[in-house]
Amino acid sequence: MTVDKNPHQDRILVSYILSAAWFLGLGGLHRLYNGKIGTGLLWLFTGGVFGIGQFVDLFLLPGMVDEYEQQLRLKAGVSPLGVPVNQPITTSQVQPMTKNQLMVKLIEVAESKGGSLTVTQAVKATGVGFAEVEAVLKEMLKSGYVKIDNDPITGAVTYHFHELN
Repeated sequence: MTVDKNPHQDRILVSYILSAAWFLGLGGLHRLYNGKIGTGLLWLFTGGVFGIGQFVDLFLLPGMVDEYEQQLRLKAGVSPLGVPVNQPITTSQVQPMTKNQLMVKLIEVAESKGGSLTVTQAVKATGVGFAEVEAVLKEMLKSGYVKIDNDPITGAVTYHFHELN
């Protein structure tokens, strides 16, 4: 029989053990362990605020552990629900676009940009990869829907949707 380890329960247990160090004259170790440096030092130098703060913390420890773990998750870039934060969700991550949907999206983006579009602009606007965008644009070029040119200033390959000009 195997026992599943729960890091949250382990941290609470360690916190209670460190809290019991008060009987050895070391109050506040549980606070230091859970990232509360200022009050941990206060508890350490005042005997757990003369034992009163140490006693009250017995009831506050689970919440203190939860708060510290949440801070650690946020520092690691993970939300409290375990979802990565600060990463944009693109359309392709939610549901992949079909080739026809991508074509329509490229036409809409080109229209908003005066009828011209670079591959980089298309990738940024659609969230689809460079290879896929370029393949669709080349297919549109072969079909005669777009013409290709280089930007005279930057040299970037530009696709011109002549029906949108």
